[in-house]
Amino acid sequence: MKIKNITRDMGFCAVLACASLQTPVMAKVTLPAFFTSNMIIQQKTTMTLFGKAKANKKVSVETSWNNQHYEAQADAKGNWRIEIATPAAGGPYRITLSDGKKTVLDNVMAGEVWFCSGQSNMEMPLAGWGKIKNYEQEIATADYPGIRLFQVKKHTSVAPLDAYQVESTMGGWKECSPSTVPEFSAVAYLYARELHRKLNVPVGVIDCTWGGTPAEAWTSSESLKQVMGYQKKVGQLEALGFDRDKIMAEYGKEQAQWKAELSKVDKGFQNGKECWIGSDLDDNDWQQMELPGYWEGKGLPNFDGVVWFRKQIDIPSEWTGKDLQLNPGIIDDEDIIYWNGEQIANGAGYNVQRHYTVPGRLVKAGKNTLAIKVNDNGGEGGIAGKAEDMNLKLSDKDMLSLAGNWKYRVGCSLADMPPAPIYPEHSSFPSVLFNGMVHPCLEYPIKGVIWYQGCNNVGRAEEYESLFQTLITDWRKQFGQPDMPFYFVQLANYLDRKLVQADSPWAALREAQSKAQHLAHTGMAGNIDIGEAHDIHPKNKQEVARRLAAISLADTYGQKIPAQAPVYDNYTVGSDGKVRISFTIPAIGERFEQNKDIKGFTIAGPDHVFYPAEAYTDGDDVVVYSHYVKVPVAVRYGWADNPECTLRTPGNFPVAPFRTDNW
Repeated sequence: MKIKNITRDMGFCAVLACASLQTPVMAKVTLPAFFTSNMIIQQKTTMTLFGKAKANKKVSVETSWNNQHYEAQADAKGNWRIEIATPAAGGPYRITLSDGKKTVLDNVMAGEVWFCSGQSNMEMPLAGWGKIKNYEQEIATADYPGIRLFQVKKHTSVAPLDAYQVESTMGGWKECSPSTVPEFSAVAYLYARELHRKLNVPVGVIDCTWGGTPAEAWTSSESLKQVMGYQKKVGQLEALGFDRDKIMAEYGKEQAQWKAELSKVDKGFQNGKECWIGSDLDDNDWQQMELPGYWEGKGLPNFDGVVWFRKQIDIPSEWTGKDLQLNPGIIDDEDIIYWNGEQIANGAGYNVQRHYTVPGRLVKAGKNTLAIKVNDNGGEGGIAGKAEDMNLKLSDKDMLSLAGNWKYRVGCSLADMPPAPIYPEHSSFPSVLFNGMVHPCLEYPIKGVIWYQGCNNVGRAEEYESLFQTLITDWRKQFGQPDMPFYFVQLANYLDRKLVQADSPWAALREAQSKAQHLAHTGMAGNIDIGEAHDIHPKNKQEVARRLAAISLADTYGQKIPAQAPVYDNYTVGSDGKVRISFTIPAIGERFEQNKDIKGFTIAGPDHVFYPAEAYTDGDDVVVYSHYVKVPVAVRYGWADNPECTLRTPGNFPVAPFRTDNW
């Protein structure tokens, strides 16, 4: 169908919608939050329309695309279901439901529906906290009535919720416009825009995301219990009958035991008492850190654990004995606040501004000591946010900035501890996001899934390899589509750039992601060339969406377009000490550009010491060598947190990182 027809018909439908809003409707039929006006239904499939009515009441449904009349009998609890064949792409249509009083769903389109999920890089909105590249222009031009948006409200649950418990942050499906898109997933919207333009059909995208979340939270307990390392926890939940109160009680016991063990290894404690909080402590040998800012970029890369911060503050004499408002910024994940050696507050939760009160009885003129114990359980950690939000104040006019140099010292690394118990309603707890956000949506027909997640599993690559493939298989089973397309984004380059980094946890996680391509109808969008060293949320989401959409257009929709780069296949070592790397060109791929000076390769000999390598293309192969390695036994490409990688195709698809060894 033509775009101009969609736009014209949508204008007509808007009139109908406005007219219906002016007529009081006393509907008795109750529908799940995803059955609303403005929705897009998956074309050419069978949709189960269901809801609640009065017990034993007859429910009728009429669909305007085929002028068909359907009827169902509500059961004793008022539940009813009707299977409806959906049309080919087009619209707008109307669905009329009645159990004696009408409910009308207007402006309904048929087209392609995609479920868009993952953590913060999929959640990242066009505006809001995200502010993607050219976000103001992108928002101003986001006038696409043929694209529809549905955003799932964040919710955790230790047991699966049903369809009536899903909530929409937008009040249901909305037409894509400059007023509806700013807080929506940028990748989801931009992906929909690519499909809409290339397929010329309506596209609906469901934004089901939560930043800072691991893959296990998005996997059903039924499947998660098959993954090594999760059997014990899921078995425990099963034994407790997935009962919230029992689970919370068990968590309380585990947390008390873990904290007792933590204080034994935390150097900030002696004989069970905090020893780094007093004003008389000599901290001249402590290191300094400029705050705000996550500590990963300020001297503690890939660190999870306890860090103590201290700052001396000069208090004006007129503040003596008065309560002060303490605003230390965003603290990730948990904090305990001490003032002049006494605990005054504590908090928890990543990406949350902290606001505390310093009791006046502790406030004295001159030097005062503020100490903060920060415990980070995974991902980014430290004291972050904006400099202007870090302050101590008596009033809005009397304020001292807390931004700048702080002294810090590591208390302990979580590498020296067993994993901390996770709060059962925290977004990182196993299965809670599948239960609370995915499970309620399973009966809404979709075409496939796009996924961007992995940062919160960095450091657990070996586990993630099995976990991620389990998640994909699990979702296909849960959605009732064994071959459901599932396309995902490989983690971008991030953190400080190093020429050689043999032990990179980010590279290991990327490799674990790539293994999922062994599953049919999956595809990985390379992202190793558009990351940002000091921002875990790169702004160029347009290119991410283009690469995802290219895979979808080629693999799902059969368009003859390039969508992927060549994939590492094998290698041979020549008598001249040069290594020849061969590649496989995917069915939807293209050959790489010829390049005489490829960046990103390292090479090692029998001593397992890697050196930067010279590399150039030779037809469909790449030749790699180093004058420092006479007997090469291993080659790696893009194997670092933030490598410089220049091997790509003419269509700007980067070759994904790989290694020939398994060290």
